[in-house]
Amino acid sequence: MRVTWFLFSSLFPNFIAQLQKNRMNPRRSFLKKAFIASGTLSLSNLAHKTLAEDVADALNGIAQMTPDFAARQETEWNRIRQAYTTSTSIINLNNGGVSPQPKVVQEATKRYYTYSNEAPSYYMWRILDQGREPLRAKLADFAGVSPEELAINRNTTEAINTIIFGLNLSVGDEIILTKYDYPNMINAWKQRARRDGLVLKWLDFDIPITDNEQVVEAFRQAITPKTKVLHITHMINWTGHIMPAKALCQLAKEYNVFSLVDGAHTFAHLDFKIADLGCDFYGTSLHKWLCAPFGTGLLYIRKEKIKEVWPLLAAPEQQDDNIRKFENIGTRSFATEQAISTALDFHQAIGSATKLARLNYLRKYWTEQVKDIERITFYSSQKDEHSAALFNFGLKGIDAGPLHNQLFSSHKVHTSPIQWEKVNGPRVTPHVYTSLYELDRLVEAIHQAAKV
Repeated sequence: MRVTWFLFSSLFPNFIAQLQKNRMNPRRSFLKKAFIASGTLSLSNLAHKTLAEDVADALNGIAQMTPDFAARQETEWNRIRQAYTTSTSIINLNNGGVSPQPKVVQEATKRYYTYSNEAPSYYMWRILDQGREPLRAKLADFAGVSPEELAINRNTTEAINTIIFGLNLSVGDEIILTKYDYPNMINAWKQRARRDGLVLKWLDFDIPITDNEQVVEAFRQAITPKTKVLHITHMINWTGHIMPAKALCQLAKEYNVFSLVDGAHTFAHLDFKIADLGCDFYGTSLHKWLCAPFGTGLLYIRKEKIKEVWPLLAAPEQQDDNIRKFENIGTRSFATEQAISTALDFHQAIGSATKLARLNYLRKYWTEQVKDIERITFYSSQKDEHSAALFNFGLKGIDAGPLHNQLFSSHKVHTSPIQWEKVNGPRVTPHVYTSLYELDRLVEAIHQAAKV
């Protein structure tokens, strides 16, 4: 059963005690009662008992189904939607920027924050701070890596910049990147190049990218004896294209160079383990697809590489080979950090494979209805191996900004306008709470814009 017993024992300890007193109580019944009576789903729009029952039943329901079958069950997903505080005035299709948190995550953050304020220096540093190691272990288990290889931080930019500025590199050392990497990382490498005389080698590709072997070969051809790092964006944020990260990490290993993976959009989005990639370094934001509190992220460093990276903020020498040297940032938000655990529980209640299947289904649902519009251009591939929830399209004769504005003004559809290199169109990013009704409004808005 995908909804693990650990989820409920950690979230609802009082009910565990009750259940132990009455072992005849079925686990399914326990699940419903736990969600209802705990109050974790009882904000204004979920206060009624039947709504909490709906969410619990829906999570139980999809846990019994195969991912592809579960992806098409609208009744279940509409019930799960009730676990989110969705807007009634706009259709949010920019979940790629930052995702909303389920109600249970919002409540956990508030609970920890209130607790901290009772006596901050005691409850934050002596109590909540003790929760970092269990959280580290829980995230590491999900990622398929050792807890000694994972640091908890605030976002992908912090994680990747730690590696960019922490590696020992010299004048003339070469870094291979693409023109479609994220601006914060591009600018970090440019600053490091200006400061230390590095050589940045830029790869370009036709959009949409449709050939993974071509991507790998382009990186291979760019490698020279001076190459030190392959900078690999796992999913291109402009288009949603899934890069062949595992093959590129293997390529880096073949040539004895570092593999640095920007996983901002893949963690808890694609169904994989960080360990599967074989990378040296990986950074991600947990407030995207994991739906954790805003300003949460993680950094993975292969154990034997930790000593080769300097932390951005100073750490004592005895921590040189300790992953915790990357967490010496002073006072942090203990409330948001500890609520990451609740977000991971909610994600696992759905299941990675089922979540990805649903996101792929939503992408196909709306793209199939607009693909034959004469003016439309797809900057993303429709194939599952190349794409998931993120997808970018354009209409000939209208730039991304005006098109984005038109979608919003006509149907209150909120997207992300992208003008970058060869891409010129809105990025559409649904999430598991997105309804088919909302995607129908997107389709209407695109057809209407195409007639102007």
